[in-house]
Amino acid sequence: MRGLGFRLLVLALAAAAAAEVEARFVVEKNSLMVTSPTTLRGRHDSAIGNFGIPQYGGSMAGAVVYPKANTDACDSFDGGGKEHIFRNNPGALPSFLLIDRRNCLFAKKVWNAQNAGASAVLVVDDKDEPLITMDLPREDDEAAKYIQNITIPSALIDKKFGEQLKKAVKDGEMVNVNLDWREAVPHPDDRVEYELWTNSNDECGPKCDMLIHFLNEFKGAAQLLEKGGYSQFTPHYITWYCPKAFIVSKQCKSQCINHGRYCAPDPEQDFSTGYEGKDVVVENLRQLCVFNVANEIKRPWIWWDYVTDFHIRCRMKDKNYSKTCAETVIKSLGLDTKKVDRCMGDPNADSDHPLLKTEQDTQIGKGSRGDVTILPTLVVNNRQYRGKLERKAVLKAICAGFEETTEPNVCLSDDMETNECLSDNGGCWQDRAANVTACRDTFRGRVCECPTFNGVQFKGDGYSNCEAAGPGKCLINHGGCWHETRNGKTFSACQESGDGECTCPAGFQGDGVKKCQDIDECKEKKACQCLECSCRDTWGGYECTCSQDLLYIKEHDTCISKTTVQAKAAWAAVCGVLVALVVLAVGSYLVYKYRLRSYMDSEIRAIMAQYMPLDGQAEVSNYSDEDHQ
Repeated sequence: MRGLGFRLLVLALAAAAAAEVEARFVVEKNSLMVTSPTTLRGRHDSAIGNFGIPQYGGSMAGAVVYPKANTDACDSFDGGGKEHIFRNNPGALPSFLLIDRRNCLFAKKVWNAQNAGASAVLVVDDKDEPLITMDLPREDDEAAKYIQNITIPSALIDKKFGEQLKKAVKDGEMVNVNLDWREAVPHPDDRVEYELWTNSNDECGPKCDMLIHFLNEFKGAAQLLEKGGYSQFTPHYITWYCPKAFIVSKQCKSQCINHGRYCAPDPEQDFSTGYEGKDVVVENLRQLCVFNVANEIKRPWIWWDYVTDFHIRCRMKDKNYSKTCAETVIKSLGLDTKKVDRCMGDPNADSDHPLLKTEQDTQIGKGSRGDVTILPTLVVNNRQYRGKLERKAVLKAICAGFEETTEPNVCLSDDMETNECLSDNGGCWQDRAANVTACRDTFRGRVCECPTFNGVQFKGDGYSNCEAAGPGKCLINHGGCWHETRNGKTFSACQESGDGECTCPAGFQGDGVKKCQDIDECKEKKACQCLECSCRDTWGGYECTCSQDLLYIKEHDTCISKTTVQAKAAWAAVCGVLVALVVLAVGSYLVYKYRLRSYMDSEIRAIMAQYMPLDGQAEVSNYSDEDHQ
């Protein structure tokens, strides 16, 4: 029964939305032109699939192929052991695989066709009905593995037209078609207006992961278009309201704010654990207010920095999905948190919220755009984008919204490198004194990462903190520790070895980070305390002198006579010479004894050899006598 209450509430929310306005889903179409055979020549509608990569702003010609087996493409095409059986030969038209709708998911059909070498897919509807949009499966972890890798375009065609194409192919006709996406996105003026219906929830599975990846990947292009005045971007967030009959229920209270007026599903679909739907609504509202506040100061592109940084630093998985974490990100981007708070208002108020009320009204389709019911949804020039939410594909769709020859350079080149670190260091950590920054500019926009500078590795979150670590860290601004120079002499609390903490050097006391204060060894009687001593404190140390003709010995903190020291030194020298002579004499005697003994041994052996034959000689003599007898 887990999640039953959640599903019932979702049904109630959907029913309430339907009661307010009849849903109107508009299918985005491209034109399909048959160029041969002549009996089928002409234009036909086809509904663009909501995955893959449609060629917005362009067209593609191909030859239609209808498989002899596996006509619904629900199984992989083995091709008798040959890979890519539908791949076109050099010089031939690309293969457009014609397949039946029937069983299995649309995305799986296209995936199998792509693996077999098809350049595009035409799915024939099995019902006489208006065209629908082929969408991604709602919850299918297995499908999610290949959906992200679909790169070919696909479209649904009606049953009657599909049967005509199949018959022509079976009859041996050469069926050539042209898919045209050039008018899929209108271009009424020299500026493209587009909007993204998104969500701050990061626990909804593959779709959330896909959205977060897209936000990070597309940020650089979006900000470049916005800063150049080529586009006008607006973020939107879907909310539902809770029916009056359920407002006092536990489910509505956990998923809604403003007394059931604005709701979002529970992230884990479990009311007993984790974050609640109302947490998502509040963060969605905060992101709307961040956009509004940034727009007021003529910097609306900061919204992209906020949402990408928020997903990095304030994830639900890390239990950081909170107001505190969000405000840290807002401050790092130089926005006024008080303005954001005023914009958000009181989530417990029993009244309409102007921003969220507008969002609910905007969900209703107008003109050529249908109702927004799917997350995420991208709308370009009031037309819903169909295809993979991927940087190049989306950029191509946006660029298709410009009149030909009026598109910006970003549409003509992949070189989109910008230097966001030049403006307020990109909101990242920096040490001005050492000229070190965590801001790194990339194709996707700036990234806050603690750097490696002059061979020294910095560690931290890259946004508010980076600290030098490891060998050489004291070379970089003394490792962030206290340091001071006076009269050409420098003291530092940075320690190359040990646990890395800042420790005041000898002669100082303090926390080692902000302050190290000189110790007065004379006043505190820590040195130079003998009767004949005279102490004077210095910065980082002390000077100790002795009265009359005495000499101060620091190791023993005492004064002794200079003549005594000289006498001791002379006796030490004499003793050293005597010890050296003794060692030399003993060594010479040992060498003499060794050589004498060696000489005596050799003489004795020579004499004995003349009177006593060796064992070997005796054996030879005996052997000869026996042989003689």
